[in-house]
Amino acid sequence: MKKNIRIVLVGEIVLLVVLFLLVLILSAGNPGTVIAWFFDIPSLLFILLMLIPGLLIMGEWKDFIKSFSVGIKPYSLLELKNIIEAVGAAQKLTVYGALLAIITSGILLMGKLGELSTIGPNLAVCFLAGFYAVIVEFLLLPLRLNAERKMNEEMDLEDGED
Repeated sequence: MKKNIRIVLVGEIVLLVVLFLLVLILSAGNPGTVIAWFFDIPSLLFILLMLIPGLLIMGEWKDFIKSFSVGIKPYSLLELKNIIEAVGAAQKLTVYGALLAIITSGILLMGKLGELSTIGPNLAVCFLAGFYAVIVEFLLLPLRLNAERKMNEEMDLEDGED
């Protein structure tokens, strides 16, 4: 059975939202306050500003965008290989962006160790970049697996023609 990668991604997003809401329901405290704990725009920007310009600079952006239509549109083996490499680059850039954000947040945290009341919130911000990277990786993994599966199918078809 062929799966539309876009449906898979929507399913993953729904799964993430359901799990997130489950954590909120099970957590103590006001859910509105708990939701705010999970948002840190600078950490998210660190990752996105490493990912998007990085793909553009490396010339991988077009192939990365193609990964959202693998299985919907036909691609040659070379195009599929390039798509897999582009998604792999996106995965690495996501990790590097998160590490950079974590290290930067950690350095800022160390500079404020004298203020004991800020250690908890600042430490939470350090972890948010890693949290965001895990979510992005969770969404990138099916893109890569889908392209690899399609490439294997194409290679199998070419072997059958010989």
